[in-house]
Amino acid sequence: MEMMVKKYQQKFRKVRDEMDRWEQLQSRFITQFRNASSIIQRLPMLGDSKNYGELAGVHGLKEVLLGKQMESLGSIFCSMRETLKEFHIIVMSLEKIVRDGNQLLKGGSIQPTTHQMQLRVGIRPSVEDCLDGLKSLHEMHLSEYLVKSSAFEALTLNSSASDLGALHQLLVDQPNIPKEEVQFIFNIIFAEEIC
Repeated sequence: MEMMVKKYQQKFRKVRDEMDRWEQLQSRFITQFRNASSIIQRLPMLGDSKNYGELAGVHGLKEVLLGKQMESLGSIFCSMRETLKEFHIIVMSLEKIVRDGNQLLKGGSIQPTTHQMQLRVGIRPSVEDCLDGLKSLHEMHLSEYLVKSSAFEALTLNSSASDLGALHQLLVDQPNIPKEEVQFIFNIIFAEEIC
């Protein structure tokens, strides 16, 4: 069982790498969302001729400005879709790690009993702790990916400032990835390295 736990710890190192990538993507996605929100909030002002003052007489100025903003918004939306694809790749990678973790059990010559699955050797985690931790981390990231996808879909030209603010806050908070729970899982899995 001790060798199996070491193999699971290697899988958790891969998970940690994926989570580091996730954090980088999170920063990028929030910046993209903020930029898209700024343009969406600016569009009504740019569409109103009263806001141009003396420049209202310049032929085609309003249309050019609106066109440029829509072009920028389209570019940001494309970037956001790419970022969401990268989030999805991480979710799929975590799912594969969970599958591989389950295969470790099935691939052994002797199937562990429930007692062996729950058995801890010293401060090492049990096999059950490892499996549960992998599953939890995958589920958290899958749920958060779905929230991010939904927030992106909710981002429309008709979104109000308060809607955009609420969506932005939802993305910043990452409600489905509680930091304390993630840290707790890693503390259990790598207890001997902490001591």
